Amino acid sequence: MPSTQESQTTSKAELLSQIEHAHATWDELAEAALRSDVHRPGAIGNGDFADAVAHLNGWRTRSVDRLEAAANGTEPPPPPWPASVKVENEATGDVDAVNDWFFEQGRERPVAETLAEATDQYRRMRAAVESISEPDLLTPGRYPWLDGRPLSDVVIGSVEHLHDEHEADIRNWLTSVKDVGGKTGRQEGTTG
Repeated sequence: MPSTQESQTTSKAELLSQIEHAHATWDELAEAALRSDVHRPGAIGNGDFADAVAHLNGWRTRSVDRLEAAANGTEPPPPPWPASVKVENEATGDVDAVNDWFFEQGRERPVAETLAEATDQYRRMRAAVESISEPDLLTPGRYPWLDGRPLSDVVIGSVEHLHDEHEADIRNWLTSVKDVGGKTGRQEGTTG
């Protein structure tokens, strides 16, 4: 989901660092989840870890599409959800119908496939940011389709979506989940 806060980022290097940190955090969470029962409820509301992956990938798709459009000098494609799924206000978080659609889309996909998709999304985000000039990333209003916000808000929103909205819940879920060997989902060397 897009960030509702004003951009605090001051450089392209900082944006790239934020992407790398989010990717490393995601890989850590995914690795721990794969040692557990990924279909146990509670990772995202009543949903399981597979639902969390589908949800985060769905919103990250929107971010990647916007970043790649900016990198290519084009307009972003329409959102990944069907036009029949109504969004009252994407920026303020009134997105329940979209989230439900993401969950449905991910329900039949293997977790390994959706995790590979997440890895590719982070790679594509980094490549897009690397190819966009710093002024184009940081200048408010540079891209009319962002309603006056800087493109950096797309990266910040994607990173905050994981860290601020879902990381703690997934970590809590991991501590309560039992893996096949009967140990808790929290493994030595992980934080949380």
